[in-house]
Amino acid sequence: MDFLCYHRDRPGSLALREELSEEHWSYMDRYAQEMIARGPTFSDDRETLTGSVHILDLPDPAAARAFAFDEPNYQAGAYRDVLLRRWRNMLGRTMWDFPGGREGEDRYLVLGLGTGQAADVALPPDRDELIAYGPLLSDDGAVWLGTAALVRAPDADTARAILTQGRYAAIEVHSWYFGGRPS
Repeated sequence: MDFLCYHRDRPGSLALREELSEEHWSYMDRYAQEMIARGPTFSDDRETLTGSVHILDLPDPAAARAFAFDEPNYQAGAYRDVLLRRWRNMLGRTMWDFPGGREGEDRYLVLGLGTGQAADVALPPDRDELIAYGPLLSDDGAVWLGTAALVRAPDADTARAILTQGRYAAIEVHSWYFGGRPS
């Protein structure tokens, strides 16, 4: 089962995150084989850290909750909140398989928080710019709760347009970078 976990930073928590850096990386190393995508999000200035997204293949919802809530930054209070949802990998690949490569400031996390009828359950026509794409689902996979995508786009408005406007309670767009332990 695939899950999307988005830890949103608590304002002013950068020093705490820096202090816990090695604990965070050691924790993430334990999940390296399960990772589909990962990386930090930033504010529009692309300098202020706002969160951390992880998409993983885990055995069940309990394992996903353990991943999200045992994370050292979460345990220390660095995060404001956590979005944790089952997710379906519509591309059937990891971010490392994205043909556009790892580099570039033109990457975004797009979260469409659903309401009502399911939307955007089929892949958009321009798949070449998708790094990851799929619906957000209830724990049992039966109820559509939204859509999440990692996308390469020239700007946030273009990234937002990957989802059907007016079909979501909210659409969030965050600057995102390919993640992984710094070398």
